[in-house]
Amino acid sequence: MPDNAVLMIRFHPVGGEDVSVISGDFDGEPEALEAIARALDERRSLVLTRTRYDRESDVNGMVINLANVVSVRVSKTNSAEAGQYL
Repeated sequence: MPDNAVLMIRFHPVGGEDVSVISGDFDGEPEALEAIARALDERRSLVLTRTRYDRESDVNGMVINLANVVSVRVSKTNSAEAGQYL
């Protein structure tokens, strides 16, 4: 993973199961929340370039359609109590 903070980003879509990714695209939680909020406000997808899905070892790019996402959690751990919700 890159030198940036390694963050767990959990997306909760309408009527679906949470989707978690591990991302190294941001310097920290505030930067990640700001980028996600901006994408939501602008009604566009979130583009992540250094991301692992579901603890896979490969780092990939990912485009996440935020149209049906009702909440997002950003944290440094995968704990249910940790992190900030957007």
